Amino acid sequence: MPKTLLPFEPKIEEGTSRRNPDEHDDLYRSLPEELQGAVKENGHLWDYLCLLPLEELGDIEYHAEVKRALADQQPYNLIYSVGGGMFVHILSDPAGGRPNYIPIEPGMTQDLSYALSQLEDRLVDEAGVLTDLELDEERMDGLRQLVDKVCVVHHNGAGATSSNGAGGKGKKGKRKDNKDKVQVTPEELEALKYMVVREKVGMGVLDPMIRDPNIEDISCSGVGHIFLEHKIFKSVRSAVAFESHEDVDDFVLRLSEQIKKPVTLRSPIVDATLPDGSRINIVFGREVSRRGSNFTIRKFSETPLSIMELIEFGSLNYEMAAYLSMVIEDGMNLFVVGETASGKTTLMNAITTFMPQNHKIISIEDTPELQVPHANWLREVAKNPAPGEKGAHVTMFELLKAALRQRPDVIIVGEIRGEEGNIAFGAMQTGHQVMSTFHAANVEKLIQRLTGHPISVPKTYMDNLNVVVCQNAVKLPNGKRGRRATSINEIVGYDPVANTFSYVEVFRWNPVNDTFDFVGKRNSYLLEEKLALKRGIPPNKKWQVYNVVERRNRILEKLHKEKGVSDFYGLLKVLAKAQHEGLF
Repeated sequence: MPKTLLPFEPKIEEGTSRRNPDEHDDLYRSLPEELQGAVKENGHLWDYLCLLPLEELGDIEYHAEVKRALADQQPYNLIYSVGGGMFVHILSDPAGGRPNYIPIEPGMTQDLSYALSQLEDRLVDEAGVLTDLELDEERMDGLRQLVDKVCVVHHNGAGATSSNGAGGKGKKGKRKDNKDKVQVTPEELEALKYMVVREKVGMGVLDPMIRDPNIEDISCSGVGHIFLEHKIFKSVRSAVAFESHEDVDDFVLRLSEQIKKPVTLRSPIVDATLPDGSRINIVFGREVSRRGSNFTIRKFSETPLSIMELIEFGSLNYEMAAYLSMVIEDGMNLFVVGETASGKTTLMNAITTFMPQNHKIISIEDTPELQVPHANWLREVAKNPAPGEKGAHVTMFELLKAALRQRPDVIIVGEIRGEEGNIAFGAMQTGHQVMSTFHAANVEKLIQRLTGHPISVPKTYMDNLNVVVCQNAVKLPNGKRGRRATSINEIVGYDPVANTFSYVEVFRWNPVNDTFDFVGKRNSYLLEEKLALKRGIPPNKKWQVYNVVERRNRILEKLHKEKGVSDFYGLLKVLAKAQHEGLF
């Protein structure tokens, strides 16, 4: 099984119980006030702090939640809460490598292996009471009650272990049978409850990472540490590590069985969705992966980032958002293109708030990632049963064909990869608004992939696609990595004689100063020739359409900066009211 390998030499005071912090203790007095309050309520956090060689690491900070400004405050030595009694310690690597991500959990400083072993034996006899419990919350409560039932608490410290030590280096105390119950201290009982629930219902050692809303990706490349992509601290190294191929194999097998998509040597690759919506890919065995079994989890965010939050992060500006709001509101077809992990789906989710609230929307995906906030939203997901698994095989192509018979106002395709591309462009020709994400670096590559095998969209159909937003992961002027909408482009048409496509770049990211230029101002084909007419602006006054863009630009900026509207659902509510009253 994986272990927590601390990136420092623990400071252990033999024979000294530090379970209850003392206000006269030097360590306690050196802590920030908020951290003092946290350790009083969480004994395991105090135990962990007692291991830290703070004379080497320096003062430690505490944050109830982490802000993006912390990314600039290096070196890192801070703790933040992820809820449920779990905390995370972010600690810089003195050698200049990735920062360390250390989950702090109940029981991590205690050796509870003996107690857990005895507890497992007793839980097997009692587990029948859990068979009728279907919801995770019910199973969690049931497991906690079972642990209470099979354990007996001693308040004199003669429980399962001594509380000193870390990473499995604790001392085993003496144990006496008490009607076949497991003898524990009060602290050990709480730790056992947490660990049993974590292993039986949760994701095991991955639980803190899954619960942490700041984590975007969890990646295990085989033997060694688990690596994470953090929203603020970027690429970090988890203290959780696998020490052998057998450990990774066992964990991967258990993980795949838990999500009801078991991997085998005959079927070694699994793509699945976790209960919280996160995507997981598992590759099992050294026959197909030379470094051994591995897995990657792309985290699901319960509340999508809003367009205002993306503007805060610098992904685009208010003027671009105003332009996109007009394009989407007036039924134009739009693709968001870019490389893997460039933020395509994040941007697609954010701009759905611009769609009229009375629209019927159908989304079609291979793996569910889109989050459309509208009430009349049908969410269709392709089904690809694993070998030997029962169930119908339903492709995105079939779902897209079915969607055309359901009278949607908007069809959103999670990602076009194959023959469904032809149906999508056919839907555009019949008047349906289509939006999608697509893997391509720029407009030229997009057209090459769409018109080439296996998608094979006829070149004469390409002008049905109105807008292409290029979203990319880039290097910023300050040397850091960021995600930017590097350009917004309008497809004008195809010249069959010259066999060329024409398009207009409307917005362009400036990599020198990390700003955006409205290069298509007074030169936008879409605004002047299509959107102006849709808004009742006569051809001889079509320049007035740019005034609409500017007015929306000011409205969005005022909502964000003066009214403080930034949350996804808060923005949706405001825009819905403004659209209804004709103010936006």
